[in-house]
Amino acid sequence: MIQESLELYFRRLLDFLLYTKNYIIRTNPIKTLSESVVESIKDFLTVKKKLKMAQYRLNYHRHQLQKMEQLIAENSDHSFLKGSNLDQRR
Repeated sequence: MIQESLELYFRRLLDFLLYTKNYIIRTNPIKTLSESVVESIKDFLTVKKKLKMAQYRLNYHRHQLQKMEQLIAENSDHSFLKGSNLDQRR
């Protein structure tokens, strides 16, 4: 009786270990974790470069907007001091 139950437990343990081994082979969690860590480190190290690029784009678009507003103001008949005429192009 005890021997049968021990054999059953041992067989169940071996089945569990076999399923665990196959799961680890199939999903490879260590490789996934290492790839995730490497990607995180790359992102962390390139954050400053990405920030500089974003600032450059922002400054470029701000400059383009200021140039556009200046051109509209120069070509407009609207005097900013009158207040009665509205600039429709703006």
